[in-house]
Amino acid sequence: MDLQSILNTEIVAGTTVGDIFTVEFMASVLGSVVSAVLILLVAVLFAGWVKRRIWRLGEAHKHLDNTLFTFLGNIARYTIMAFALLFVLNTFGVQTTSIIAALGAAGIAIGLALQGALSNVAAGIMIILFRPIKIGDFVEVGDQSGTVKNISLNMTELASIGNVQIFVPNADVWGNEIKNYSGYPTRRAEWTFGVGYGVNLAEAERVIRDVLSSDERTHSAPEPWVQVNNWNDSSVDFLVRAWVDQPEYWDYQADIKRKLKEAFDDKGIDIPFPTRTVVHDNAPIRLAATPPAEAAE
Repeated sequence: MDLQSILNTEIVAGTTVGDIFTVEFMASVLGSVVSAVLILLVAVLFAGWVKRRIWRLGEAHKHLDNTLFTFLGNIARYTIMAFALLFVLNTFGVQTTSIIAALGAAGIAIGLALQGALSNVAAGIMIILFRPIKIGDFVEVGDQSGTVKNISLNMTELASIGNVQIFVPNADVWGNEIKNYSGYPTRRAEWTFGVGYGVNLAEAERVIRDVLSSDERTHSAPEPWVQVNNWNDSSVDFLVRAWVDQPEYWDYQADIKRKLKEAFDDKGIDIPFPTRTVVHDNAPIRLAATPPAEAAE
């Protein structure tokens, strides 16, 4: 095969080997490369700018969740880069419609193979969009509880009370009952305090109310609720409820128990505890005499 035959060999769409070495072809290829580089450069800069702008929206408004804006910023960046790649392929004359169709078919196959992982991603999107929990909340999900440290598309990271790192799949978070103890700014503390049957109930109630009102963390509205709730075997029980700011709930609940015990002791108010009285019968045991054999006869 001579050189002329090689140069006339068609490569694709009427383009021969000889056409590759022409000035026009080289210029068109160089122009396509330069265009592709410029498109990618502009796309990278624009995508980064859009991502930062979306992030700053979350930072500018403290009442909004940063997790949502981080997620939206990443989605916007990836979307811009995907369109940029399509434009790059078009500059080289590649038919992108067939590529999109192939990617769609591949996506369906991958989706069927990764149903479990994709369910976590879908749940992660729902968590981020609807925000039943956010970073910093103390939550209970299923049988796990802790402070939310991170929410990704696949996992939710918790730190338990003992600072143990826990990863919960998002599908389990979204599909379970969620108790968010940090969801509202205030919480209602509740106790049951028992006093003896011989105690003046009005005096006991006054002591309880004085302890609550003396603590500056106790909310005056709604007013603390103190009522006799139950008669036990050895005590009369007061049910006590008071409202407090959510971050102070745990310390407040423990402090009130201690203060009320000290106040009861100071006022001589009896706090009963279970007792048991054992009575021994010391009466002599009388045994019937065995009748003599003659009498038995």
